[in-house]
Amino acid sequence: QVQLVESGGGLVQAGGSLRLSCAASGRARGLYAMGWFRQAPGKEREFVATISWSGGTTYYANSVKGRFTISRDNTRNTVYLQMNSLKHEDTAVYYCAGSPNLGRVASLYDYWGLGTQVSVSS
Repeated sequence: QVQLVESGGGLVQAGGSLRLSCAASGRARGLYAMGWFRQAPGKEREFVATISWSGGTTYYANSVKGRFTISRDNTRNTVYLQMNSLKHEDTAVYYCAGSPNLGRVASLYDYWGLGTQVSVSS
């Protein structure tokens, strides 16, 4: 089993930055891509970004492209999401997830964290 724990959320003004972290522990079979998803109140969970095991391939949602950067440090079993130029519409609970395959679809992901709240004041 794999446990994922997110941290780094909080309240920030529009235009500000936050860095989310996702620490993984436990044992996963195979190599895992890692992704970030988010869910705003009253909305469905949506894809934000994903990164391959090697870190060489990344994908972003159009809404965050150019503002968010996903990265990973496999020596620390940690994935990061650097969020810059935050907007009010970025307000959501952010979840990290692990998948044996790189992709944007939530159903591909086997393991999920409990989430961290990001609130952006306008």
